[in-house]
Amino acid sequence: MQKKVFQLLVDNTAGVLSRISGLFSRRGYNIESITAGVTADPRFSRITIVASGDDEILDQIEKQVAKLVDVQDIKILEPGKSVYRELVLIKVKAAAKERQAVIAIADVFRAKIIDVATESLIVELTGDQSKVEAFIALLEGYEILELARTGITGLGRGIGNVTYLGDEQVMA
Repeated sequence: MQKKVFQLLVDNTAGVLSRISGLFSRRGYNIESITAGVTADPRFSRITIVASGDDEILDQIEKQVAKLVDVQDIKILEPGKSVYRELVLIKVKAAAKERQAVIAIADVFRAKIIDVATESLIVELTGDQSKVEAFIALLEGYEILELARTGITGLGRGIGNVTYLGDEQVMA
């Protein structure tokens, strides 16, 4: 099994995310993560999907998604030729005596403490998946009360990978 990161440029219309995820569901494809948001041009949204499978399945996913009416463009974000990021919020149980140690770990990873309560901290970290995984591993000695991850979002490096859409040659 391998993973592939698909970047879709889609019409910003109601139900588009449902139609795309429905395609995966109907065909039994696995979505590792999915993120979506409007682009600089409000007519379009960018969806980043991380899927896993063998080469044949991943090629089939690309072909099937490209056929959807709402999909204007699909790219594969190749490692080394793209930048991937993920956001994670982690609520860690930390009484006053443990707080400084958790803050020190967060500082090493350039994470931010965004909330402090009597018995817990919420830490925000942005980075690639390996950075997020390493940070979580270092928190193993502490009780993680809650954890929320956004999933991967990304862009291709340079200007050669930019898609121009519409009559006005708007970059999306």
